[in-house]
Amino acid sequence: MHNSARIADPTVAVDPAADPAEAADQPQRGRERMILAQPIAAQGTGIPYDEKAKLQRLDSKTVFMMGDNPALPRMPKAPKLLDFFRLRFSEITYRHLLQSAKTALDAGQDEKVVMACLLHDISNGCLLRTDHGYWSAQLVAPYVSEEVAWAVRYHQALRYFADESVGFKYPDAYNDFFGPDYEPPEYIRQAHDEARRHRWYMTSRLITIYDVYAFQENWTVDPEQFTDLIGRHFKEPKEGLGFDGSASAHMWRTMIWPNNFL
Repeated sequence: MHNSARIADPTVAVDPAADPAEAADQPQRGRERMILAQPIAAQGTGIPYDEKAKLQRLDSKTVFMMGDNPALPRMPKAPKLLDFFRLRFSEITYRHLLQSAKTALDAGQDEKVVMACLLHDISNGCLLRTDHGYWSAQLVAPYVSEEVAWAVRYHQALRYFADESVGFKYPDAYNDFFGPDYEPPEYIRQAHDEARRHRWYMTSRLITIYDVYAFQENWTVDPEQFTDLIGRHFKEPKEGLGFDGSASAHMWRTMIWPNNFL
């Protein structure tokens, strides 16, 4: 069963010694560890950013959070893709990606399409939602085929544009999310036009098709059924995601330790 991560209140300092789940080898054990929210999360919200106030609280017993937060499930030393699904992804992203991939699988789609559906919103899980197609593609690019990474990148733009030839229309949910008068920015329009001319267009378009129907509350998909598929189409490093020196390793580490001060 999926253990969705509990999101710590960024204003609360965590005392690792007070939590029995905290390992004895935690170098900050016994100190109050403060969590500073990522700066981008406060931009434009009007919520005061409390970095200065927390800097003034530093002393021999109070430090900034580094390493494992006991409020989060501990990741394995060499984490694999499904470990992030189970231990770091939000409940909505976890359910959505598995439903999307299962829908594509049940429709008899090629395994590359199923793999792309399994990964397309991975950035939304525990990293960033803004430009999620681009972030998600960058996360997985070192580990999947060029076509799968390309399809993940461009699905973001394709979601905004109908394609009647395959029965895809502008999502009704987008009218609720953004308002019926919303128009996507020029870079999204350009990306859509580029994708329509590309030989892998349909791979990315199929993501959008199996994306739409994958938000069902009462449908549980077992992630283990994708173990073999992942083994064939996702090159999991022996060191674990985040520790193999790839171009996106730092992004995986950020999901492992989302509350690190630096």
